[in-house]
Amino acid sequence: MLLLDKPYVSDLLVSTIKKNNFKVVGTDQAREMAGELENHFIDEKEAVKNYEKDAKLYVNSENTISWINENLSHTKLPEQVATFKDKGAFRQMLSPLYPDFKFKKIKLSDLQSYNPNEFGFPFVIKPAVGFFSMGIYVVENETDWRQALEDLEIELEQVKGVYPDVVMNSQDFLIEQLLDGKEYAVDVYFDEDGKPVILNIYEHIFPHAKDVNDRAYFTSIKVIERTKEVFEEKLEFIGKTTGIKNFPMHIEWRITSEGVAVPIESNPLRFAGWCMTDLCKYSWGINPYEYFLEQKKPDWEKLFEKKTGRQYNAIIADIPRDIPLEKIDYIDYKKFEGDFGNLIHINKTDYKTYPVFAFAFSETRTGDQKELDHFLHSDLTEYIVLK
Repeated sequence: MLLLDKPYVSDLLVSTIKKNNFKVVGTDQAREMAGELENHFIDEKEAVKNYEKDAKLYVNSENTISWINENLSHTKLPEQVATFKDKGAFRQMLSPLYPDFKFKKIKLSDLQSYNPNEFGFPFVIKPAVGFFSMGIYVVENETDWRQALEDLEIELEQVKGVYPDVVMNSQDFLIEQLLDGKEYAVDVYFDEDGKPVILNIYEHIFPHAKDVNDRAYFTSIKVIERTKEVFEEKLEFIGKTTGIKNFPMHIEWRITSEGVAVPIESNPLRFAGWCMTDLCKYSWGINPYEYFLEQKKPDWEKLFEKKTGRQYNAIIADIPRDIPLEKIDYIDYKKFEGDFGNLIHINKTDYKTYPVFAFAFSETRTGDQKELDHFLHSDLTEYIVLK
């Protein structure tokens, strides 16, 4: 059973629902986003009964959390979702595993008067409930702190009303120690026995150490082989501690220079946001929605056989924050697509509403970073034509 909402329902998700005759909760939002699924919609009351009978639930967007809180309040699900969505609660749950990890929750109204020296530099500040790297800043000194507060005020004004409070709530923030090492994103589900099943691992790369944007990711045999067991060990702890079952999740991690995997944040009941999870399909041939709802497990050794020497990339084409969306005339998609060597698939998005104009998936040789570097260091204004 699926619960759909804004901002995006991918073509792969729609075709998967049709192919497998999966049921979709017939909310007004789902009908607006995917009216072509009319034959798959079920009444909301029926959906609640299905969940009570152990139906598996996948959501494409955290906008659905409001529906879950309202309609499934008599179940454990809202509490489980809150544990993973609220970064403060998530850190508290993980504290037995990382007893020395330093973090502090602080209200937006107290940020201006807060003395960052009390916590100690360097650190990261982020919304306790957030999405899409919005409101996240790396702070190394007092100058960075003052700049972060100025930028945060502007950014919060820009995203006001774009996402509901259950997805992006700017009233509470988390300050936590800055971790070194490479960053990764993991799409995983916990099966009916609470065991983690990893569907994809992709490395998140940045143009410089203080950047936090969700611009460029890639996956390859090497990425999965060197990290899978490290993540599985920590995921086992999460599963046992929370008791979650039949539960999909997207978790972002850092693997430190000492080889310790530390979660940065988690996103419950879904895999990667918007259509990023579709990288599973375009890289390994794994349909993530089918794998979760049908409890399939990847045979990685077999999947790797035809992927030797190949790397699969994802570019999120975000619009610079200083460009008002209403001033965009059009996007030069032809030029954008032409700058990929082997473009597998592109999802164009509603850039008039959300500050992103595309998600693009491509294939290159393992270790070939030229294409990624181009998009990573571009401000993408070369593809944006203003009025």
